[in-house]
Amino acid sequence: MTRRKLTSEEIELWRKVAKQAERLHPEIPQTIHPTSLPKPKPKKTPKPRFQAFELGQAHQSKPKPNDLKPTVTDALRNAPVQMDNKAFGRMKRGKLKPEGKLDLHGMRVASAHPALIRFILSAQAQGKRLVLVVTGKGKDRDEPGPIPTPRGVLRNQVPHWLTIPPLAQAVLQVAPAHISHGGDGAYYVYLRRVR
Repeated sequence: MTRRKLTSEEIELWRKVAKQAERLHPEIPQTIHPTSLPKPKPKKTPKPRFQAFELGQAHQSKPKPNDLKPTVTDALRNAPVQMDNKAFGRMKRGKLKPEGKLDLHGMRVASAHPALIRFILSAQAQGKRLVLVVTGKGKDRDEPGPIPTPRGVLRNQVPHWLTIPPLAQAVLQVAPAHISHGGDGAYYVYLRRVR
């Protein structure tokens, strides 16, 4: 874009405004016509005819692997603590002894869900605070495919069942059990007090 030249009227108007204006720094000497410096011309750097090649310059970093949904055990380990921190630490280390135990090994989903509801609600009514629910680790799938399938139906369903009614009002915290109480194939269920 080129600059246009000022008209004589615009120059005259500017001189009137400049006469009436007060200087910001009167101690600095004033020149009659300040000279403006010419615009600097951009310097063009010549492009080299051949660019230097460095080993691996065209290599792209590996794309990030797909973020799959975390396993149920990982999700429970990262869940916020709802109970007393000291008791939670003792429970994770296997120092708290469960007051009741439900073994769901060999059960189908249709029979395991009612058994879990009955066990949790009766344990809460009896005033128990910590119970152990053993689900087992589940069988490995024979057919690996492109879609990962979770291992163990009950192992994945039990934490979900504990967070929906009618058990949600009774359960305070769910955590994977310590290796001495079954490890990844069992869950600690910390119950609320009956009021």
